Amino acid sequence: MAQEFTIGHLARETGCKIPTIRYYEQIGLLPEPRRTRGNTRLYEANHVTRLGFIQHCRELGFAQDTIRELLALTDQPDESCDAVTKIAQTRLADVKRRLARLEALKSELEDIISTCAGGRVKQCRIIEALADYSHSDCVTEILDDAELRGGRIL
Repeated sequence: MAQEFTIGHLARETGCKIPTIRYYEQIGLLPEPRRTRGNTRLYEANHVTRLGFIQHCRELGFAQDTIRELLALTDQPDESCDAVTKIAQTRLADVKRRLARLEALKSELEDIISTCAGGRVKQCRIIEALADYSHSDCVTEILDDAELRGGRIL
């Protein structure tokens, strides 16, 4: 029998939190492990490998559905990798779009900041610019709501 270990060991081995491991099992990204009579989960080396794959995909910003698709493709090792390449290219294009938007945001913030001459808040050009919701050159027009989460740009 292959070496088996607990969820705590899997968490330490991968740096993934226990609730996240359970969540990945619940949504089917990580196969449920064998359990002891006492209901303790027993993981194997394949769980470490798969969890590492999932984590790396998440770090690169792949969505859960895309990770699921990539995992399905790994189960077909003799197939062409064209689908995998297309998925990676799509993600890269998304990253490039976001970088362009962030660059535009950076530029607008630099422009706003450059207008400040110091002094009192009641005369602050930054506050004035931020209050101008009709600002036609505002980069927020090109930001997608999907990119804004909890007040920060992803």
